[in-house]
Amino acid sequence: MSRKCELTGKGPMSGNNVSHAKNKTRRRWLPNLQDVTLASDVLGRSFRFRISSAALRTVDHRGGLDAFLLKAKDAELSNAALKIKKEVVKASA
Repeated sequence: MSRKCELTGKGPMSGNNVSHAKNKTRRRWLPNLQDVTLASDVLGRSFRFRISSAALRTVDHRGGLDAFLLKAKDAELSNAALKIKKEVVKASA
């Protein structure tokens, strides 16, 4: 399973652990991914996503899954989310 947010594209970051003696070793920062079910008002269905906590707050802030998908860039969305976005656009038109 990919460690990448399906809605925002947020993935692992890399950097160094730096000790007091300034020794550097590589490390990774993983995104805070959660398995959530989000409901689409336009389609009348629910969808399961693996998204970051920041993305979940953004979905709530924008007013739900439909509003988030309509405003999101296609390059950031996963294939499943892009497919749902096309369905929402088609249903709302």
